[in-house]
Amino acid sequence: METVTPPEQTTVQPLSKRLKHATREQHERVDHAIMTLRPFDDLEGYARFLRVQYGFQQRCLPVYRHPQLADWISDLTLRCRYAAVVRDCHDLNVDAERQAQAKPLAAPTSEAAPYLLGWLYVNEGSNLGAAFLFKRAAELGLSASYGARHLAPSDDGRGLHWRNFTQQLDAIPLPETGIVQAIAGAKEAFACVEALARPLVR
Repeated sequence: METVTPPEQTTVQPLSKRLKHATREQHERVDHAIMTLRPFDDLEGYARFLRVQYGFQQRCLPVYRHPQLADWISDLTLRCRYAAVVRDCHDLNVDAERQAQAKPLAAPTSEAAPYLLGWLYVNEGSNLGAAFLFKRAAELGLSASYGARHLAPSDDGRGLHWRNFTQQLDAIPLPETGIVQAIAGAKEAFACVEALARPLVR
């Protein structure tokens, strides 16, 4: 009796996993760049960190206003943290806008939805990783109502908030060309954060 060999099955990684794998080294560099600011030594260090956060959230505004992304991610506009970081800057009298104008840094260099999806992945991932930062900020007397609003967890909790995002992200039927664009966007977003942090290191 002839033995029939079943066809090989190819495991297709979800987009969230591909983005994570493709940007791992950049993610580590950004984490290092942020901690080099010594953001939790004192309020001066936190102000340096806040300027980086402001600069990045400002550049992410086109992402949260993109109609195609809004079709893909149902709660997109609610996830935007720009208003929160602006209020945090006001709380601590941090003039982040002046610095942003003094050192212009390009926002996403492509308006293509898959490219912006990469930026969105980086920003939403930073929210997931903010649990540690939020605890350290609390040691400086900051909270979800003063100075650290943009680091606070959402009402549904960080874990569920992230899972809801990745479920929607992984359900988007992107072709391989779109995935390549998303990876390029994520890499640019990480590079943006690193560039924002670099001139502030003392």
